[in-house]
Amino acid sequence: MAFTRDSFTFLKQLKAHNQRPWFEANKGRYESEIKAPLQDLIADLAGRFAKVSKHIVVDPSPVGGSAMRIYRDIRFSKDKTPYKPYLAASFWHVKGKESSTPGFYLHIQPGKSIFGGGVWQPDGPPLRRIRDAIAENPNRWKAVKSGLLKRRWEMMGDVLKRPPPGYDPDDPLIDDIKRKDFAVFVSLPDREVLSPKFGQTVAAYAKEMTPFMAFLAKAVAVRY
Repeated sequence: MAFTRDSFTFLKQLKAHNQRPWFEANKGRYESEIKAPLQDLIADLAGRFAKVSKHIVVDPSPVGGSAMRIYRDIRFSKDKTPYKPYLAASFWHVKGKESSTPGFYLHIQPGKSIFGGGVWQPDGPPLRRIRDAIAENPNRWKAVKSGLLKRRWEMMGDVLKRPPPGYDPDDPLIDDIKRKDFAVFVSLPDREVLSPKFGQTVAAYAKEMTPFMAFLAKAVAVRY
C-alpha cells in the first residue's frame, strides 16, 4: 500500500486540527491512510536496505520498530499540540539505537519530506574520532562529501561557533571539523513520496550515501 493524496490531506488537516477529539474522530483514516502505508513501506525497505548495508536495522514492528510515534512528548515543551503533523522513521546501526553510529532517517510531510542519514549528536569520544578522521584524511572526506553535495544533497545539523580545542583554526576543513552533527539530507518532492516506487527511490538514495556512511562508520570503528 502506497501513500496517496488522501495521506497528505490527513496530515494537512491534522496540522490544522491538532487536538485529541479531532484525531479520535479520524482514527480510522489515520490507520488506513497513514499507519498502514508507513508499515508497508518499512517492510519493503527491509529487503532493499539489506542490499545496501547488512549493518542497518529496518524494523517493521508496529511497536518499538523503525516507525516513530505520531504522538508528541509534550511534558517539557511549550507547544502542547499532541500530534506530529508528519511521519518519521529511523533506521539505526545494529550496534544500537542510542549509539553514536551511522543511521538513516525518513521524514514525510507535504512539501517538506526528506531522507537523510549520518551520525547525529555523537558522544564525546566518537565525535572526536570523526573530527580526527576528517583532519587526517582530508582528501577522502572532501571526496565523499562533494560526491553528495554535487547532487541534491545538503549537510544538516549544528556547528560550533569556534574551532574545538586541539584542532588547527586554519585547517581548510575547519568548518566541517566544527560540526556537532555529521549528516546529510535530500529533499523529497511530493511526487516521489506518492509514487508506488517510493521504496525503490529511498533505497537508491541510501545506496548513494554509501561512501559517506562508510567513512563515518570507519571513523567510529564499526562495520558498514
